[in-house]
Amino acid sequence: MLSYNDFLQVEMRVGKIVEVRDFKEAKKPAYQLRIDFGEKMGVKKSSAQLTTTYSTEELLGRQVIAVTNFPPKQIGPFISEVLVLGVVLENGKVPLLTVNEEVPLGLRVL
Repeated sequence: MLSYNDFLQVEMRVGKIVEVRDFKEAKKPAYQLRIDFGEKMGVKKSSAQLTTTYSTEELLGRQVIAVTNFPPKQIGPFISEVLVLGVVLENGKVPLLTVNEEVPLGLRVL
């Protein structure tokens, strides 16, 4: 079982997708995202396999939840700095975790 203190070690924060690009070099279809986490954290990059669920237009401007304290991960020529969170459905689609209303960027999820 995970303790509450263990849970607190994982930083999940609210960010806003400010740029979406096709990730042509990825082994599986994916996007390269730039996500704004506000003044303190700034803009971070993430690779996300969301092409079957969202168009680039649907992602742009969307507030999402991401883990922000994992070490950066090299994915081909791209460095992913945060992990965007979603739910993997049986059909392969991945609805993103988000908030119900616009909130300040960078807020921590608890």
